[in-house]
Amino acid sequence: MNSSGSANASANSAADRAWSAEAVRKVLADANRSADTHLHVVDLPADWGIDLYLKDESVHPTGSLKHRLARSLFLYALVGGKLRQGSTVIEATSGNTAVSEAYFARMLGLPFVAVMPSGTSPGKIAHIESFGGRCHFVNSPSEVYAEAERLAESTGGHYLDQFTYAERATDWRGNNNIAESIYAQLDLERYPVPHTIVVAAGTGGTSSTIGRYIRYRRHDTRLLVADPENSSYYPAWQAGDVSIATGKPSRIEGIGRPRVEPSFIPTLIDDMIQVPDAASIAATRHLADVYGRVAGGSTGTAMWGVWTTIAGMLERGETGSIVTLLCDRGELYSDTYYDDAWLERNGLDIAPYRRRIEALLATGSW
Repeated sequence: MNSSGSANASANSAADRAWSAEAVRKVLADANRSADTHLHVVDLPADWGIDLYLKDESVHPTGSLKHRLARSLFLYALVGGKLRQGSTVIEATSGNTAVSEAYFARMLGLPFVAVMPSGTSPGKIAHIESFGGRCHFVNSPSEVYAEAERLAESTGGHYLDQFTYAERATDWRGNNNIAESIYAQLDLERYPVPHTIVVAAGTGGTSSTIGRYIRYRRHDTRLLVADPENSSYYPAWQAGDVSIATGKPSRIEGIGRPRVEPSFIPTLIDDMIQVPDAASIAATRHLADVYGRVAGGSTGTAMWGVWTTIAGMLERGETGSIVTLLCDRGELYSDTYYDDAWLERNGLDIAPYRRRIEALLATGSW
């Protein structure tokens, strides 16, 4: 009996290993096909001595920066023995991460469930479902974590938990992570080591990866994190207290959190700013109208951080390069950030912030 049981366990283990090995190959092949993302130059006045670059993460197969995260989370779960053939994959999110995770789950033939608030937009639901995902609704955003855990337990599936594992699933030392890619692409530029890298925080995984890589490679680069209204990250960083929680959702999709997530590591960040939602959207619209880069609101939040950084550099007479991310495609937000009626309904006046950006570019003054 014991011998038979051992034989069955061995056979199952061998089958699991074979399936996992093929799954890892498929995920790595996707990375191979994707190659790298473009680093666009944004024109600034020549006499400033400042070069600005946009790392275009919208060109990934699922259209956003979260494609990298989803790939890392799946690899982390596969090599850790957490995902097996037939496993139900579960995540607590209604954003771009769910879209990308649905893509990878379908690639591996696994069912995928995204746990999200009932008020999630129909467009985002449709995008997740277009990659074969299923949406499971809860009444309050604060309920998504516990419900995702409950579903994983009841189905025998695996909860990927991006908010906990984002900072550890990515190899921060290299392996073509986003930080290594940025520095490699800047190698032949006049300022190959950036003065500042500006990002916005959702899970906190991107800022953690870039912050660790900067220190690992001993680069003299500042990491600035721009945070939207209502988010807990900025007040927690400012106070040095990760227990601070606003309990409020963000209107800038994909970034800002009502609590400090485990993947957000404040000690890796050199500076933070809190960005009004109207400023985020003004910067988003300006980027589209002036530079032809149509992106979502999270890119606008980071761009406001970019313009703030540039203003400070000009005031101090500093030169150098700045890098930020084009996080996702703006077409997803045609009925929100690019809709004047939506702005009016939400009491958002972007005009004063737009004028500040234009004045900076015209006069060098903020």
